[in-house]
Amino acid sequence: MKYYIIAGEASGDLHGSNLIKQLKQQDTAADIRCWGGDMMQQAGGTLVKHYKDLAFMGFIEVVMNIRTVLRNMEFCKKDIQQYQPDVLVLIDYAGFNLRIAEWAKPLGYKIVFYISPQVWAWKESRVKKIRRSVDKMLCILPFEQDFYKKWEYEVEYVGHPLIQVIREAKEKPADPPLSDKPVIAILPGSRKQEVSVKLPIMLTMAKHFPDYQFVVAQAPSLDDAFIQELIGSHSNVSTVKGQTYTLLRQAEAALVTSGTATLETALFGVPEVVCYKGSAISYFFAKRLIKVKYIALVNLVMDKPVVKELIQHDLTEENLLKELTLLLKNKEVRNRIKADYAALWTKLGEKDASRRAAAVSYAMAKQ
Repeated sequence: MKYYIIAGEASGDLHGSNLIKQLKQQDTAADIRCWGGDMMQQAGGTLVKHYKDLAFMGFIEVVMNIRTVLRNMEFCKKDIQQYQPDVLVLIDYAGFNLRIAEWAKPLGYKIVFYISPQVWAWKESRVKKIRRSVDKMLCILPFEQDFYKKWEYEVEYVGHPLIQVIREAKEKPADPPLSDKPVIAILPGSRKQEVSVKLPIMLTMAKHFPDYQFVVAQAPSLDDAFIQELIGSHSNVSTVKGQTYTLLRQAEAALVTSGTATLETALFGVPEVVCYKGSAISYFFAKRLIKVKYIALVNLVMDKPVVKELIQHDLTEENLLKELTLLLKNKEVRNRIKADYAALWTKLGEKDASRRAAAVSYAMAKQ
């Protein structure tokens, strides 16, 4: 069968590579053409476009690069028509992929969407477009099935692909210690603007805990000079690049910006405080548009406040000190969080997401 897979970000490249490996096992003659990255190419896909040429994050950046976005869209449509795949597999990257689905469906292409857009958080009305354009939606969060049920749209919950990735990371031999002191991880995000706001507040903890080494997971997109300027003269702060999982395997606790990192930290069993602070204008609009009780995925999946969220005005040195002290010194708090993390792992890991997504894609291709 012929598969055309589109992923537009680093996380999509990771999950896409595992999907390709599974497709190659289930359909030994699979011919796979893809948009993604090095990992998808190494797994056996013929790479058409690298996600580095696609990843425009945020409204302003998309507007500034609108010509490139539109050119990519047109190129993608032509490439699909020339290739004539048996199935289109769209991985996350909703802004681009939903438009491709909307175009492709009336032309008779079969469409699998792997990793649902977060329509439950904002712009619920997009479900109507999804229902019209997507043959099979594959969800990775258990509550998404019930959400779509309200819209009378049948989707499939396949489990979370991070479970397999983190299981494999945990099984590797341990790396050399990052410090001779106990380690506290700081995961400040990858966007310069958000890091410049949140990281200085996170780093105020270094002076309160001189017996710990604070290690910042520096995103590849951020310059060394920018990070070093924020770190300043803190003697017990260091950085790592491309070693986030090594860091999480060694950390006693973590200060984490919102997003997938909050879930990764929980799956590694590290007690965390979730930190978010945006510009006053962005926060004003987000508060009115986003309709969820929590911002941390671990809390959303468990439907309760497993980890503390310090959002906007609550993200202060005083509040962070209080919460980090609890994580490090209070055994009862640590044990409760760890028990909830074990339940989270069970909830997300009951299925093999990549294998299931490959099986659905193969079945759809054969129809």
